[in-house]
Amino acid sequence: MQVSALIELKKDAKMFDLLKYNSYWIKDLNRDPYNFKKYKESMKIKYRMRTTDKISDAIDNIDIISNVLSALK
Repeated sequence: MQVSALIELKKDAKMFDLLKYNSYWIKDLNRDPYNFKKYKESMKIKYRMRTTDKISDAIDNIDIISNVLSALK
């Protein structure tokens, strides 16, 4: 694995945790350093870090708050 990839993995705790729990990524990252981009996308999907996930979570929170406020009336 390239040193730059290792440094970036150790900077982000979520990336490092995903690597611990899904060790098959170590093999993929050692074989081809371009798989790092796929690894990052996989992490974003697993931890719901994509923009669309954040927007849907915000909408869900707004719905919950509006339901609570309407129940209090």
